[in-house]
Amino acid sequence: MGRVLPRCGAALGLALLLGAVALRGGHSRLHSRRILDTVVSEPGPGLPWYRRVVYVDDQVTYFYTSGMQMVEPGPVWMAQNEGPEFWDKMTWYARRWQAWFRASLNTLGQLYNQSEGPHLHASCQMGDASGFHIIQTIFGCDLREDNATQGFYQDSYDGRDFLTFDKETMTWVAADIGAQITKRRWDAEVDDNQGWNHYFKEDCISWLRSALEYGKETLHRKVRPTARVSDRSSHDGLTTLSCKVSGFYPRDITVTWLRDGESRQQETYSEGILPSGDGTYQTWVTMEIDPKIKAHYSCHVEHESLLEPLSISWEPNNSLIPIVAGVITAVVLIGGIIGVVIWKKKLR
Repeated sequence: MGRVLPRCGAALGLALLLGAVALRGGHSRLHSRRILDTVVSEPGPGLPWYRRVVYVDDQVTYFYTSGMQMVEPGPVWMAQNEGPEFWDKMTWYARRWQAWFRASLNTLGQLYNQSEGPHLHASCQMGDASGFHIIQTIFGCDLREDNATQGFYQDSYDGRDFLTFDKETMTWVAADIGAQITKRRWDAEVDDNQGWNHYFKEDCISWLRSALEYGKETLHRKVRPTARVSDRSSHDGLTTLSCKVSGFYPRDITVTWLRDGESRQQETYSEGILPSGDGTYQTWVTMEIDPKIKAHYSCHVEHESLLEPLSISWEPNNSLIPIVAGVITAVVLIGGIIGVVIWKKKLR
C-alpha cells in the first residue's frame, strides 16, 4: 500500500475515531479497532511529525511516534499478553507507514499543483513556514456480538474529506475533484485493494478478537448509569430542564427527554459524551420548556447495563413556598423580639 496522497493531509476528529459507528443504548454491543495516523507539516516540541495511535473500543492499545521509532503498549493487559514478535511486527508496520507519509509530504505539492494551481506547491512541504497542514488517516474494523463484521478507511485534509474505501466494490470514493487524481491511481492497484479487503475481514478482526480477550475485564464490563434531573430559569419566563447521566460504561448510551411519554429528541440539546476520569462516562441533555404548560416531563435513559430503561421524572420546584414560609417565620420572629423588648421596657 505504498501510495502517495495528493494533498498535504487529512483531519479527522477523535469523535469520528470513537463515535462514528457508535450504537445506541439497548442494542447489542459493537467492538472496534481503530488506527489513527496523524501527520503534520510543521512539527514542534511535543508534536512529532508522525504519530500512530491504535484503539480497541476506547482503550489505547499501543502507540508510535516518529520520535520514539518503537511501538509502545498502552494498558498492562496488552504488554503482558503479546510477545516481542508482535511488537516488532507492529513497529515494522508503523515505520512502513511513516516512510510512506514522508514520501507523500515531499511530493504532495507538486502533484496537487496539477489540479489546483502553483500556489499550493510550497505550502505542502514539511516544516514550510507558509502554513500548518495536517493529515489524518483512520481505518479499522468493527465486530458485533452476532459476529457480523465491517471495515473502513478514510482520510481527509485540513478538515475536508478526501478519500474513502468502498469495500463492496473494492474501489475508492473521491470527495472532490482534487481527489480524483488519487482515486484513478489507487483503483488501478487491484492487488492493493484486495489486500485492504483481506485486512478488514481477517487481520484486523483477528487482532481485535485477541485484544478483547486480553482486556476482557475492562472492555466487556458493564457499569450502570446514575441520573438526576434539575431545572433553572431561562429567558422569557421559560425553564431549562437538565438531565445529568454519569458513571456508565461502555460509552454508547441514549438519553432523551419525554413529555407525557413522547420523545422530544429534536427539542433536546446534548453536551456530548465525556470521560468522567475514573474509566466511566457522563453526559448532559437539556430541554427548554414553558412551565405554564402543564405536562409530565421525564428523562429516559437506555444503556446495555440496564435490564429496563431508566426513567427519572421532573417535578416542578415550587420555590415560592419555602420563600414565603421563610418570610412569615422571619416576621413572626422579629415581631416576637419586638414584643419582648417592649415588655421589658414596661417592667422598668
